[in-house]
Amino acid sequence: MPTRQKQTRKANKTRGGGKPAKQKRLTAGQWFEKLVAVQARLRAPNGCPWDREQTHLSLRTYLIEEAYEVLEALESGNDAKFAEEMGDLLLQIVFHSQIAREEGRFTVAEVIREIHDKMIRRHPHVFGKTRAKDSAEVLRNWEAIKAEERRGTGKKGNSTGGVETPGETSLLDGVSHALPATLEGFQLTRKASRIGFDWEEAGGVFEKMREETEELKKTWGDQDQRKMEEEMGDLLFTAVNLSRFLKIDPEIALKKANAKFSRRFRSMEALARKNGLQFKDLPREEMEALWETAKKAEGKPNLPAASRMPAKP
Repeated sequence: MPTRQKQTRKANKTRGGGKPAKQKRLTAGQWFEKLVAVQARLRAPNGCPWDREQTHLSLRTYLIEEAYEVLEALESGNDAKFAEEMGDLLLQIVFHSQIAREEGRFTVAEVIREIHDKMIRRHPHVFGKTRAKDSAEVLRNWEAIKAEERRGTGKKGNSTGGVETPGETSLLDGVSHALPATLEGFQLTRKASRIGFDWEEAGGVFEKMREETEELKKTWGDQDQRKMEEEMGDLLFTAVNLSRFLKIDPEIALKKANAKFSRRFRSMEALARKNGLQFKDLPREEMEALWETAKKAEGKPNLPAASRMPAKP
């Protein structure tokens, strides 16, 4: 008997010239409907036990993880991986929408309609009669439209740290308190900058960084733990503000710094093993030497001693 592959090839041949028949290409909408159907099948009574056990709360971690994996794939330059990871992220939207549909709350069609209508509404310079001369004006209009929407629906953001005043709105509404701290600070300062509450140039932010560093050093000398935490927060917030001013995403920058440190540290461990040594047993001076070797292997110039790994307290 012919195999399934042979049967498929045979079915694809035309009766005339024996050339394969052209397969009908599905549209993005058709593929999306198929994905929605697959997730509904997995959640059905005779579907997948794991999928059936999931809730909105249990899926929270996966939503965050998939978003970061998309960023990693984007930076890799691998288009196939990028497309795959965006598909994984899209599945999370479909998954949550399916759970909501089962609970009679909303459907994935409503999710799509909401964002479709929002994009039309918030781009009057494209779909309406409003005009915007540059991207800065687009962002100002965007914030004004969002504020008007909140007034119309009574919605408030989560950027108040738990303190809300009924009936009042803020330009900072809409910044989620659930964001990672760097992203929350980034968005807060970005919103403030859109109405002109910002430094005139980067030099002022660098000076503020120096000021906050000195204040932290003072509290460190006083050994005031509560005050040190406050001053460290001020320093980190200023660093986030500086990254926004320099048009750098602080979360991505820190992720890259983490990856660089991890890469170099693992390289040091490998160099120690190559010499028949355990890295953890080496004296500090030899660790420093391996750190410099790992940096040179990446083509990086030596840094001043003050910027090397800090000594143990």
